[in-house]
Amino acid sequence: MFHRFMQSLYSSVSAAAPLWYLLGLPPAVPALRATAAPGSTGFVGSETCRTCHPNIWLTFPRNPHFKSIAAGNLPPKKVGCEGCHGPGQAHVEAHGGKATIQAFSTMTPRQVIDRCLACHSQDVSRANIRRSVHTLADVACTSCHSIHKSPAPKFLLAKQQERDVCYGCHAPVRAQFSSPFKHRVNEGFMKCTDCHNPHGTPAPNWRMGSRPRMVSQAMETEEACLKCHSDKRGPFVYEHASVRADGCETCHNPHGSTNAKLLRRPVVFTLCLECHNGRGTFGRQGNGIPMQSPSHNMTDPSYQNCTTCHVRIHGSNADPTFLR
Repeated sequence: MFHRFMQSLYSSVSAAAPLWYLLGLPPAVPALRATAAPGSTGFVGSETCRTCHPNIWLTFPRNPHFKSIAAGNLPPKKVGCEGCHGPGQAHVEAHGGKATIQAFSTMTPRQVIDRCLACHSQDVSRANIRRSVHTLADVACTSCHSIHKSPAPKFLLAKQQERDVCYGCHAPVRAQFSSPFKHRVNEGFMKCTDCHNPHGTPAPNWRMGSRPRMVSQAMETEEACLKCHSDKRGPFVYEHASVRADGCETCHNPHGSTNAKLLRRPVVFTLCLECHNGRGTFGRQGNGIPMQSPSHNMTDPSYQNCTTCHVRIHGSNADPTFLR
């Protein structure tokens, strides 16, 4: 009786259970197959990618690009992995390989930018990227951003700190930020993108178009300096042309300087005399740059600090010579 019961039980289990289970073997891994719907263009979905790339998929929910999956209403060409890497059916059928997928490591800088702009072209901050200095120098998006393994909390930067990304190429600027007088970027008080737009900026409207590259504009038309130094903004009744037309960098080194107040020269009067020297003017009171009067003896130390008297040097509402 018992023998018949066990025989019938074995027969029923054998019919329901696979052979590997009955033999005590580990489950067989099914061959990875593309699950593209009939009539599709080869998109298989991000779940298929998870099989071979679990390490990337594990952190992908924290990636800003995951919102393309979470939205649930986007076409396949803009969703998840295939939104960047293209259709994955051929890649799956070939069991991997960079030749069967759009691998960014094999793309030229121009191709990388084109691929990223397929989604990011609508962002105003990136409107000038194709004519930016970075693009012209073959710096692609993946040079500064790490899409899958970013250690930064924002913007998928390739390094944890934004300044370290910029310092990778701009070593002279890094040295300037170590000067005695500088903007506090190394201290974390501000960052490079407070003044610069690495994706390119519109045409300049000061310094006759020859301004530093990729400097953002405050209030759409002004230098980035005025975002913080708003007391220098004006408009003033009496404008200082070197400020209004030439820009702050006529007198200041924006990143850092060995001179107080980021000045380009250690002594104030030598800086002023770069313009107020009579060269190219039409008399003292003409339309050119005014010269100092004969009473200004520039060998006398009392006259060598021009801003002792001309305190409103950035512009004045009371005196055309910027006196107090």
